[in-house]
Amino acid sequence: MKKVTTLVSPQDSLPGRDTDMPVNARHFVLDTDIKDYPDKYSSIIFGLGCFWGAEKLFWSMQGVYTTAVGYAGGYTPNPTYEEVCSGQTGHTEVVLVVYDTNTLPIDTLLSTFWQEHDPSQGMRQGNDIGTQYRSAIYVNNDEDYDIALQSKEKYQQQLHHSGFPDITTEIKINTTFYYAEEYHQQYLGKNPTGYCGLRGTGVDF
Repeated sequence: MKKVTTLVSPQDSLPGRDTDMPVNARHFVLDTDIKDYPDKYSSIIFGLGCFWGAEKLFWSMQGVYTTAVGYAGGYTPNPTYEEVCSGQTGHTEVVLVVYDTNTLPIDTLLSTFWQEHDPSQGMRQGNDIGTQYRSAIYVNNDEDYDIALQSKEKYQQQLHHSGFPDITTEIKINTTFYYAEEYHQQYLGKNPTGYCGLRGTGVDF
């Protein structure tokens, strides 16, 4: 399949479908619900390359209630994995993180996000090339948006000091999350020796 590195326009994107992707509601590792969770928890969506390793990174953090992998940032409703990989949906691979702010501050999640991948690579992460691998942060409110922007500015200074180019991470508010297919959910919990492409820059936040 051709590796697409230019975002598709809304009018040229695939139509998608009205039906949600069927998934097992129980988290394979945490045994929590990946679709319905108490209102007391907050959520954030991260894109940092292949979502298998990204999900494992966040489900391992104390204070995380549940995680799920999916697609966000594009135009096609309820896309399939193959459609996202075609570059014709505008989506990137992401992980939904639901967490307890009393135990896990958003600042800790953001510092982990920045350090565990290279946010300056544009439409790729390492050998994974395509618009579906771009770096992204999708939040739910203005406060979290401002915090995310501030963290970006802080890490940008650190990266520049170490010779890295500008951060290309996409930061948006109120982006729809579409669940990926069941076999992608908690993939590295079900397949412990599976592929994980996460590679940080080595630069501390």
